[in-house]
Amino acid sequence: MKKITVISGKGGTGKTTVAANLAALAGDLVLADCDVDAPNMHLLLEPEVLEKEDYQGAKLAVKDNQKCINCGLCEELCNFGAITSDFEVDEMKCEGCGLCVAKCPTDALELVLHKTGDLYHSKTEFGSMIHAKLGVGAENSGKLVSRVKEDAEEVTKKENKDLLLIDGSPGIGCPVIASINGVDSTLVVTEPTKSGLADLKRVLEVVKHFNIPAMAVINKYDLNQELTLEIEEFCNQSNISVIGKIPFDKVIVDAMQQGKLIVKYDKDSKPTLVLKEIWQNIQNKIKEWQKWKN
Repeated sequence: MKKITVISGKGGTGKTTVAANLAALAGDLVLADCDVDAPNMHLLLEPEVLEKEDYQGAKLAVKDNQKCINCGLCEELCNFGAITSDFEVDEMKCEGCGLCVAKCPTDALELVLHKTGDLYHSKTEFGSMIHAKLGVGAENSGKLVSRVKEDAEEVTKKENKDLLLIDGSPGIGCPVIASINGVDSTLVVTEPTKSGLADLKRVLEVVKHFNIPAMAVINKYDLNQELTLEIEEFCNQSNISVIGKIPFDKVIVDAMQQGKLIVKYDKDSKPTLVLKEIWQNIQNKIKEWQKWKN
């Protein structure tokens, strides 16, 4: 099984669009959308949901009114202001630290698992897809990303597929680390802007820390040729292969407006041809890394 995570140092680079189109080119694979805070791969792939599960990723304090003697110790101890003046638990403020539970003299409080999102097992035209949606205001997105990835790996093994393609989260935080943990390689999608270059450098530092091979794609490269050259120079100095440069093309906008994949919307467009080249380069790079490992 080969595991590839598509990431970006910032939002809006076209990461999910690239990942979805690569899935269409690869075919017969398993997909994981690990951008649980703002998932949108389903908008392009229109998966059929087969199973939906409540995800319980956090514990919150719950009070037993029959045991409570209204001593006020919980309110006094809580550093998050999660205990109201009438000694009720404010779920929006509770961090689940458990201090009130440990110190309650009558054991009137306990930590209870709380729903923080939804987990989906779905089916797309190109294979199974595992995705999730974190609840509004919920935390621990990294834990949910790990669960999505674990389920996707199990499905990949069960279905005897060769490829697991993961759409990671933007940025460099915990969800990104969870989405690249244990993968064979990463594909970083960037854009020719100052912020795009700065965030590319940051995310590559994360990838380097975990000793994971990386490739780069520059999206909308022709909007700023000078910065594109600067990105290419940085990647060359960092021993990162730029395996493709996708042009800005109105056909992409047209396809996106209709919720279509560019590789299916216009098979002869320049972006489609570049994406096909990128997919071929990914396969070649993986073969090179496997030979090097052996």
